[in-house]
Amino acid sequence: MIVHNFNPVFVDFGLFQIKWYSLAYIIGIILGWSYANKIIKRSELNNYNYRAIKTSEFDDLVFYLIIGIILGGRLGYIILYDFEYYSQNLLEIFKIWKGGMSFHGGLLGVMSATLLFSNKTKNNFFKFSDIISCVAPIGIFLGRLANFINGELYGKISTVPWAIIFPQAGYEPRHPSQLYEAMLEGVVLFITINLLAFKKKLLFKPGYISGYFLVFYSILRIVGEYFREPDRHLGYFFSYFSLGVLLSLLTLVFGCLIIFLLKRNEQNN
Repeated sequence: MIVHNFNPVFVDFGLFQIKWYSLAYIIGIILGWSYANKIIKRSELNNYNYRAIKTSEFDDLVFYLIIGIILGGRLGYIILYDFEYYSQNLLEIFKIWKGGMSFHGGLLGVMSATLLFSNKTKNNFFKFSDIISCVAPIGIFLGRLANFINGELYGKISTVPWAIIFPQAGYEPRHPSQLYEAMLEGVVLFITINLLAFKKKLLFKPGYISGYFLVFYSILRIVGEYFREPDRHLGYFFSYFSLGVLLSLLTLVFGCLIIFLLKRNEQNN
């Protein structure tokens, strides 16, 4: 039986440590940024210029996105998942290297940052958000791997051959749900969204990729939540739904609504 014994610290300089969790965010942002620029250049080469955004504009947006990810992800986790603890331990709020980031909070932060920037530059919000949707699975994949290394967000007790013992959760083998989610929300989502973006050429119809991203992420997250142990202090809502499932149902509805409104607008025009 495999026992989880990964060290969450990547490099220890004594007074200063670099943790895998922080490294995942840094690498995810760099890779996502690089891929976003390739998408923009590809759209220019293929003559899909519908007043397309420029790489320089996206470069300026990245700073807004970083703030949105950090503030949204952290505040989302604090408010949605463990407000009581952080309200009594205020200094812990700033220790993001320990983990404790909410995807749905980060999503709201990214949406807010993108909306602010698109208004400032007088550009279409969806032109930015569609590109972000194409690259976001890269960061999600790395984030889930970091969750696994940290030994957090572990799965339910299981007898599958690849089950892992997470000592902080006891000595019963569990699903490595972080790895399941890395594959689903990272690899599967990346392939699906980018196929829709380029094979179906939906990237050049602003809004559709953002809508489909929300739909497919939500579905894949709900599947992953089936194997994941709910937060002990939260448990299940209505005896069945984890908080992650409830939040994903909301984003699923929101994604479907975006697609519906876009299609109706096309029909009216």
